[in-house]
Amino acid sequence: MAQKLVGIIGGSGLGDALKQQLTDAQSQEVETPFGKTSGAVYLGKLGKKNVAFLNRHGPGHRLSPSEVPYAANIFAMKELGVRAIISSGAVGSLREEIAPGHLVIVDQFIDKTFRRTSSFFNDFAAVHCEMAEPLCGRLRKILIDTAATIDIQTHPKGTYVCMEGPQFSTRAESLMHRAWGGDLIGMTAMPEVKLAREAQICYVLIALPSDYDCWRPHNDSADKQTLLQEIISNLQNACDNCIKLIKAVLESDSQLVHNDCPCRKSLDLAVWTEVSKIEPSKKQQLQVLFE
Repeated sequence: MAQKLVGIIGGSGLGDALKQQLTDAQSQEVETPFGKTSGAVYLGKLGKKNVAFLNRHGPGHRLSPSEVPYAANIFAMKELGVRAIISSGAVGSLREEIAPGHLVIVDQFIDKTFRRTSSFFNDFAAVHCEMAEPLCGRLRKILIDTAATIDIQTHPKGTYVCMEGPQFSTRAESLMHRAWGGDLIGMTAMPEVKLAREAQICYVLIALPSDYDCWRPHNDSADKQTLLQEIISNLQNACDNCIKLIKAVLESDSQLVHNDCPCRKSLDLAVWTEVSKIEPSKKQQLQVLFE
């Protein structure tokens, strides 16, 4: 596809809701060197932008965080013409001031995952991308500035601790994450962020807090069903706010795809292996990442 698209990746609570916002949507199955994507990619229009939408957890939320084919998802996005991604995901809050229902434009990560394919370049070459600033600063500013115009409680930064799961944290772990400087706890940001950087795609993440995680004790007088309904309600509120923000960004004249953004040149100095030592067939297979 010649045109440069904006990718939208929907997480818990947002996947199906965002898909329904697309117009002129057509589904496309994509095979990649890393297997199949979580589900069909939907190409359509949202606001003023042509977009490619993917539900991270697949139809019916069938994939747990550790089972999501992150490498296939990002590779497919790049192959379809995506050069900027707006992603979303549900999280627990580790800070009193980040209340359930708020939005957070994440700026940093602590990666605790260990079961996932975190690079496209295994068995290819030694490739070392810079990750000091893991998200696109240019896209983050666009989201932060847009959020200020639509009266949504949005935090302009936050450190996301990504755990393997699928179980939630123990209280000791939750308190440790707070001591580390974490603001949010989730299971899906990594290795998606790292793979987007390797694919030379601008990437930004909107986090959707649904509860306070277990560092903050629940109300003992509330039963489990009441607590569950409260979490679902919080997530729905955050989803509604996130959709409002994404639509406002896509309806604006902001330049989301920018060829001169540093994210678009992240492989320029990253390949450390001598060219003569790189297998030509592998290089051809992964060529789309270098475009």
